[in-house]
Amino acid sequence: MNEILTKAEFLFGPRYRKSPFFEATRRDGCKSWGIYNHMYIPNFYDDPLEEYRALTEDVTLWDVSVERIVEITGPDASEFTNRLTCRDLTKCAVGQGKYVLITAEDGGIVNEPVLLRVEENRWWLALSDSDAGLWARGYSVGCGLNVKVREPEIYPVQVQGPKSLDVMVELFGEQVKKIRYYWTLQTDLDGIPVVISRTGWSAEIGFEIYLCDPSRGEQMWDRIMEVGKPHNIRPIAPSQIRRVEAGIFRYGADITIENNPFEVMGLERLVEDQSADYIGKDALMRIKEEGVSKKLVGVILDEDERIPGRPDVAPIYRNGEEIGTVTLILWSPRMQRNIGYVWVPIELAEPGIEIEVTTLHGTAPAKTAAVPFFDPRKSVPSRKLSA
Repeated sequence: MNEILTKAEFLFGPRYRKSPFFEATRRDGCKSWGIYNHMYIPNFYDDPLEEYRALTEDVTLWDVSVERIVEITGPDASEFTNRLTCRDLTKCAVGQGKYVLITAEDGGIVNEPVLLRVEENRWWLALSDSDAGLWARGYSVGCGLNVKVREPEIYPVQVQGPKSLDVMVELFGEQVKKIRYYWTLQTDLDGIPVVISRTGWSAEIGFEIYLCDPSRGEQMWDRIMEVGKPHNIRPIAPSQIRRVEAGIFRYGADITIENNPFEVMGLERLVEDQSADYIGKDALMRIKEEGVSKKLVGVILDEDERIPGRPDVAPIYRNGEEIGTVTLILWSPRMQRNIGYVWVPIELAEPGIEIEVTTLHGTAPAKTAAVPFFDPRKSVPSRKLSA
């Protein structure tokens, strides 16, 4: 069986899209791809621990074109976008971004994208893995608002890691230092139009560069790699280790449309008090009043040696009784512990509850934990870059 797996190949075809950086990623050593938003996404170039080291010590370049952009424009674009999310976008200025939840009529989470207000009546949603673009387009039909919803040819990369600022300043100049956390800058790189945001999926100092001319993807990739070479830049896949340490959830794996914000540790804060009537508001107000029966929380295994984790859903137990599921387990080099996420009954959601989780080698003792596991105030990515 192992021999069959080692000989397996990923067959590329026309059904899924390749990014403007695809050939560059293959040339620069990507060894595995997955499917995300109907596109190919790099899974790994090297051992995930080596990629993690590069991310936390130097600087890394990610092809995240799979963050498909939903663009909302028109005279009523702001009101329309505000109806999609439980966050209050009347407080979102031009050039600002926010982490938002797109909610369903029953309070379920349709998507959890990064939102950017690029212009007065031009909003971008950088999607997690789902068909939320169709959700937005469907709602635009018959909503009575003058808007246009489309998916433009916009393709982001991420430059992440403690040396990312050095690389970005060499590429774009001192103006980069003025970009605040979750804010944007429209500029160009050697004539290539881009939008830069100070965001990322790593909770390290980082930036996203949104390519607005897909014909120049490889040119932009190579330029970033060239400037980053003295800083030990290397291309990597999105780091699962670092995102779990940071308490970042993966849509479709940790949470789905069947879950609401009050069931996920930390996402309750995104249901903001506001007068606007957004999709799912009545349901979420009812859930807030009545409470929930389960919660997604962190978990820390007792063993201080790396063990085979779980890349998929598996049972968890307490006193021999199955009580919930683990969505993933992985090794954190920074914490020297195996960590992950578990769904537990609400009465067991407090940190420090003893449970047993299923690993690839059986069950292992563990305790529930608060998330984020590391730097809960996001002081690393949000620190001031200039006076």
